Amino acid sequence: MDKIFVTRSSIPSLDEYMEEIRPVFENHWLTNAGAKHNELRDKLKKYLGVDNLELLVNGHMALEIALEMFGLRSGEVITTPFTFVSTTNAIVRQGLKPVFCDVNDDDYTIDVSKIEELITPETVAIMPVHVYGNICDVDAIEAIAKKHGLKVIYDASHTFGEKYKGRGVADLGDASTFSFHATKVYNTVEGGAIACHSDELEQSIRVIRDFGIVDEETTTMVGPNAKMNEFAAAMGLCNLRHVDSWIAERKEAYDYYMEKLDGVKGIRLNRYHEGIEPNYAYFPIIVDENEYGESRDELYARLQKADIYARKYFYPLVSELDSFNKEYDAKETPVALRLSKEVMTLPMYAGLSKEDIDRIVEVIIK
Repeated sequence: MDKIFVTRSSIPSLDEYMEEIRPVFENHWLTNAGAKHNELRDKLKKYLGVDNLELLVNGHMALEIALEMFGLRSGEVITTPFTFVSTTNAIVRQGLKPVFCDVNDDDYTIDVSKIEELITPETVAIMPVHVYGNICDVDAIEAIAKKHGLKVIYDASHTFGEKYKGRGVADLGDASTFSFHATKVYNTVEGGAIACHSDELEQSIRVIRDFGIVDEETTTMVGPNAKMNEFAAAMGLCNLRHVDSWIAERKEAYDYYMEKLDGVKGIRLNRYHEGIEPNYAYFPIIVDENEYGESRDELYARLQKADIYARKYFYPLVSELDSFNKEYDAKETPVALRLSKEVMTLPMYAGLSKEDIDRIVEVIIK
């Protein structure tokens, strides 16, 4: 019996990709904002509904550069520990201090009712994380940020192409960052982007990502090398043609999971809030050991024995990692801590068959 992995990268046909990169072999322009890079940038602006967007080598550098372009070099950034470690690492690597806020029990995003009590004179920004396709309470966050004069930078890696009340997720906050990693709904193999709200910020991203170089004779800052190359951009152009159909396939898988697992005692499913047009990036379940009769870890192990590879995502909590646990007490965010021990993402990708979902569901129900 074939193994079922938690995800499978969506890619075009080899012929389509080879045709896309043919001009790159003809012109020998491999990186440094070539024709493919610029074409992808412009098409993503249109697709995501924003006027300002720049491409980067990966989603992590998008987070770091988003902080840097606003000149945030010291102070505190309110975020959550229920995220991939990249979010927190980006804050620390930019010389800032993460301040962890707890999350909501129902959608795993930042608990807006707890943000203001964490604001101090040192707070400079809020970095909320959209999780599993669930969008943060952006209206409340915007009101808090305006009241206290804070920047809002969304980690939108899980919400590519989504809309909230008809507004593209890339248009939210002062900036939104995206990961185009191979495992995401939309990928460029590796890649990322920042969406912002001015030509000046867009130009700032270009300077920062290219060592701080303004022109042949002028370098104004110490910047990284965070440019997207032409081969990644070509993959992005191919995948952009197919992403809507892939999201539709994910929806079919999501709907079938919901049909099969709805009502299973001790298994809580992810239901999107009203107003969200989701991309069905993940299929998380919460395992209540008392009701289900088995822990998340025990179910995880049984799935593996059946050649089904789910993921404890996010676990451990960032504040429990060796790199942070000496500075933070995970018990201070009790909801996030509990969820990290109960959550598991089931296999989800375009093309996941009903037969494979039936295999997964059979193990869960047993």
